Amino acid sequence: MTAENNKNDYTTVTLSLDDGTECECAIIRIFPAGDSNYIALLPLEGDAADNDEVYLYRYIETPDGDPVLENIESDEEYETVADAFDEELDAMEYEELYAEEDEE
Repeated sequence: MTAENNKNDYTTVTLSLDDGTECECAIIRIFPAGDSNYIALLPLEGDAADNDEVYLYRYIETPDGDPVLENIESDEEYETVADAFDEELDAMEYEELYAEEDEE
């Protein structure tokens, strides 16, 4: 995974997928769910981007501060993470509305 800042005000990462291809994704948010942290990524190219898919991974930082993404293995964990991500999206929308009201 390689991270870089994009001119569109979001940070992107390049994922190496299981089939050997690479996919550039925007980092939507890193958020807690249960006892772990997770990351939501939005693909910027390919079929996943065309279908507005979001990739969810368990997010860990090594003692050196390097990010590590792990697959979510169980359906139960995925449900918990997906629900937490929906709450994060709601919070992000609220923050945007609140910021717009402050500008007026």
